[in-house]
Amino acid sequence: MDCRVDVEAAVPVYDVETVDEAVRIAISKTGEMLNPDLNYVEIDTGTRTSPSGEELEPAFVAADEALVALELEMTVFNVDREEHASRIARKEIGQRLRNIPLKVLNVEEFDRDAAEEELPEAATPNADGDGDVDGE
Repeated sequence: MDCRVDVEAAVPVYDVETVDEAVRIAISKTGEMLNPDLNYVEIDTGTRTSPSGEELEPAFVAADEALVALELEMTVFNVDREEHASRIARKEIGQRLRNIPLKVLNVEEFDRDAAEEELPEAATPNADGDGDVDGE
C-alpha cells in the first residue's frame, strides 16, 4: 500500500516584519533543512482558523518574530497500514526538522499505477520509443 501523508509544522522565524516575509523565510528555511535528503517533500503554507472558525493568515507575527504554519506532503511506499505511513513520515521529517513541532493531518492511500497514468505528456517517452522527452 502507498500513502500520501500531510504533516503540519510550526516553524519559528526571527527578525521579520510582515506575514509574507515570515512565510517566505519559513518555506526557505524548511527547504534547506529537508534538502537534499528529502527533496521530494512538498512544502506549502498551512491553514489556521480561530476558535470561532474564522480563517486566519498562516503566520502569527509579534515583536519581529513569527510562528508559521506549513503543510508538508510526503509519499510513503510499501506500508502495511495508514498508521505505519504516518509514523514513517513523522520520523523522516522530524529527523531533519529538529525542535519543530509536527502533527499528522491526513493520511490518504493512493494507487501508484493510476498516479503514473496521470503524468503529463511531456514526461512520457516519444512514440518512437527512444526515451527522449519532447524530441530532445
